Amino acid sequence: MLWVSKHRQNPRGKAGGIAGGIEICITFPTEYVKTQLQLDEKANPPRYKGIVDCVKQTVDGHGVSGLYRGLSSLLYGSIPKAAVRFGMFEFLSNKMRDENGKLDSTRGLLCGLGAGMAEAVVVVCPMETVKVKFIHDQSSANPKYRGFFHGVREIIRTEGLRGTYQGLTATVLKQGSNQAIRFYVMTSLRNWYKGDDPNKAINPLVTGAFGAFAGAVSVFGNTPLDVIKTRMQGLEAHKYKSTLDCAVKIMKHEGPKAFYKGTVPRLGRVCMDVAIVFIIYEEVVKVLNKVWKTD
Repeated sequence: MLWVSKHRQNPRGKAGGIAGGIEICITFPTEYVKTQLQLDEKANPPRYKGIVDCVKQTVDGHGVSGLYRGLSSLLYGSIPKAAVRFGMFEFLSNKMRDENGKLDSTRGLLCGLGAGMAEAVVVVCPMETVKVKFIHDQSSANPKYRGFFHGVREIIRTEGLRGTYQGLTATVLKQGSNQAIRFYVMTSLRNWYKGDDPNKAINPLVTGAFGAFAGAVSVFGNTPLDVIKTRMQGLEAHKYKSTLDCAVKIMKHEGPKAFYKGTVPRLGRVCMDVAIVFIIYEEVVKVLNKVWKTD
């Protein structure tokens, strides 16, 4: 299993990549709604009255497929993102286990922090920047991006490669805290469940329940960072001089509640996200361990 194995590293990144790709296809509409609500500023005034209104306006204007605008950017990125996350976590955790091969919750937090920061720099920041710009573009009167590759070309042409790395600081803070919280909670729950028997099997449904709880904790712990990251990566990111400036302006013009915009759809998506990813990940690892005979 993930938390006690020392030498089965080869399949980990592959399993994480497969799990990430399946998960994003299932949960993307909630990510779309969350992003739209976070981009919806009071100063505009607000375009949406809430989650249901956002879904209704999107479907009325663009059909059900409108809820999947920007999916390609996350799908192309989710596979390497999950591969980097689980691969880095496994690499770090193998260095930090005790003599019995056990990883305690504090070290799990540190490994999760390292995994989150790695995925933020390598994959998440450019992927999220493109996703946010795509979703923001659809809400404009005359959308300019015709598809994923056209959008990426336009972003790089007009803003340079730097245009795909907007909000890097906020993204590193968000992803680092995300994975630190999630892996801390998962490690704690799994160690509690297994007790004195490190080889005790865990039912996939139990793994899913642990993952959903870990996801919920991370949402309430770092949604403010997610809101800041989204604003820094939107089409109006030029209004903000830095991550701190963005936070100050949100507080000044919209109040503290604005830092929790999109919490409900994000909560729904993240709980499903973490539960599905951990279940699929563990099951795929079992299959790949047989294929690669890494036991």
